[in-house]
Amino acid sequence: MGAFLAILAALSILYSPAAGAQTGLIEQNFAASLTAMPTENLAVTGAFYVPVYSSVSMSQGKLRADFSVTLSVHNASETRSLILKRIAYFDTSGKMVESYLKTPIALKAFSTVEVFIPASDVRGGTGANFVVDWAAAGEIAEPAVEALMVGGIGAGHYAFISQGRPVKSVVKN
Repeated sequence: MGAFLAILAALSILYSPAAGAQTGLIEQNFAASLTAMPTENLAVTGAFYVPVYSSVSMSQGKLRADFSVTLSVHNASETRSLILKRIAYFDTSGKMVESYLKTPIALKAFSTVEVFIPASDVRGGTGANFVVDWAAAGEIAEPAVEALMVGGIGAGHYAFISQGRPVKSVVKN
């Protein structure tokens, strides 16, 4: 467990850019997961809402624990590309904190992209969330979208997952 936390700490140093600086990192860091955009019309669209916790109030609000957040978007299709149209991060008041895509990207079958928010970035607050808008050229397995939060207080370390919830799905005929 200690080695895992050391790796996470190292990642938080590597991925702790100033506000707005992460835009474009998905395309760079996950180039092997990406493919060319399909030329067909995008017949299927959907969206996921993912609640995340960059901070959690403890001890009746007298203590706050800050968590790193890793949002993962998995293409669950074995055969089709998944188009990610938007990955947006919102704070507790519903204000957009950051948008992580300049333009839509296409994920290869079974590939994954991630967004990492270090524990030191508390802009999201206790009620932060992501919205992920996706599309596909035809029938596709719904993507798996979830967030992993990792942090600690004193000697105690905590990790938990928040699964995305589909909030919109449209099939165009």
